[in-house]
Amino acid sequence: MITRRQFCGAVATTAVLSSTIPPAQAEVKDPKSPQPDSVPAKFQVKIETSKGDIVIEVTRAWSPNGAARFYDAVKSGFYEDCRFFRVIPGFMVQWGINGDPNVQSKWRDAEIKDDVVPAKERASNTRGYITYAKSGKPNSRTTQLFINFANNARLDADGFTPFGKVIEGMEVVDKLNAKYGGDPSDQQPRIQREGNAFLDKAYPGLDFIKKATVIEAKK
Repeated sequence: MITRRQFCGAVATTAVLSSTIPPAQAEVKDPKSPQPDSVPAKFQVKIETSKGDIVIEVTRAWSPNGAARFYDAVKSGFYEDCRFFRVIPGFMVQWGINGDPNVQSKWRDAEIKDDVVPAKERASNTRGYITYAKSGKPNSRTTQLFINFANNARLDADGFTPFGKVIEGMEVVDKLNAKYGGDPSDQQPRIQREGNAFLDKAYPGLDFIKKATVIEAKK
């Protein structure tokens, strides 16, 4: 079971500390309840990271509430300066805890409803698809996300509903620092309390998001 707090997997061994200093973060807006009909049916998000750029294409029909939350969070600036705090080669890379504890405290419990969509409209957790992490209880998705490195279709039956896929930069995703494996994720209570101040001290080589922007939208 994949949760917001704990995964299992192997740890990669090679990584280097990025010399790029993350930019100052703009004020992040407070979360709001997702309104799927108010966001585009398809849109693309460019994620500028310390390793390069990633472009994700979101399809609202696959996971309407998930797509709407992602759209709103990106527009609010929530993901800027977030660390990729769990990188398990052959499995997934996870992020979505804001580096400012004051911001994170407002979003941490802003849960969204699970998406139940017809089978023909669902995507699967295969390589390059992006999904929310969640706990075992219903309606527990908030802001934490993961991109699948491999075919993890076994997760589909557990309610992990992909809402988009990487269409550019999967080679960047593959290069994200896996030195620390799942160790940072095991420290989630402290990450929630102390944010990037803790991560930068305890896990200084983590890659991060410089900026996330909606670059194309289609009704």
